[in-house]
Amino acid sequence: MSRRRIGFWYRLAAVICKPPLLVLFKRDWLGMEHIPADGGFITAVNHNSYLDPLSYAHYQYNTGRVPRFLAKAGLFKSGFVGLMMRGTGQIPVYRETTDAATAFRAAVSAIEKGECVAFYPEGTLTRDPELWPMQGKTGAARVALLTKAPVIPVAQWGANDAMPPYAKEKKLSLLPRKTLRVKAGPPVDLSAYYGQEPTAEVLRAVTDVIMTAITEQLADLRGEPAPSEPYDWRKAIARERRAAREAAKAGQGATAAKAPAEPAAATEPAVGPQQARSTQQAQEDESK
Repeated sequence: MSRRRIGFWYRLAAVICKPPLLVLFKRDWLGMEHIPADGGFITAVNHNSYLDPLSYAHYQYNTGRVPRFLAKAGLFKSGFVGLMMRGTGQIPVYRETTDAATAFRAAVSAIEKGECVAFYPEGTLTRDPELWPMQGKTGAARVALLTKAPVIPVAQWGANDAMPPYAKEKKLSLLPRKTLRVKAGPPVDLSAYYGQEPTAEVLRAVTDVIMTAITEQLADLRGEPAPSEPYDWRKAIARERRAAREAAKAGQGATAAKAPAEPAAATEPAVGPQQARSTQQAQEDESK
């Protein structure tokens, strides 16, 4: 099926966004030959800056295959942003939907019509301390198995130098002039999973294959080896919470050891109200 017509709204977005990107940034674009000339496909892209959707969109637009992003449905409701999202054919994701396949039905439909659908499998900015891709979510894997469309891994680096993720102030650092690096790799081979029941285990395995391919492209861009395992944000949070509880317990034990012994006939309780509340909270946290 032929490529999607770019259309008025996408051209308008390009007129607005491309000139400042061309003036303010240098570009290092690689792997455009891996972007299919025709037919529907998926791009799976890493995310390490609030600016990098513009960097990737610029790269993808210049291949002639405009991407359709999956975005929160709330962005489509009103204002200029909503107008542009609707006009450029972006895909709303209704996160309250319980059926994940139904949530991505528009993505499946777009791919079957011969379009490019862009996924950020991490679901948010990476939390990895070194900005490597973290463990991905399974939406892209689910759509890939449903459509059997090519999955193109895309890595990007450099936007994070201009706008680091999770900075206290979202300010652009434009000088010296930064280079926006984007690299697409060959399609990910998922043929071993076609025809299998999309269980949680299968979807996790497919997602891991996709994330590994993205990480390999990023390692090439960065010129350094990637971590042996992706950063697992949920496990990291769980470790931090356990450490906090253990530190709280250790602090309470040290306080109790230093406290002077009370006479047997003392009327004051051995454990004060504040300490009792802290102990109760720690026990409640431990049971969660």
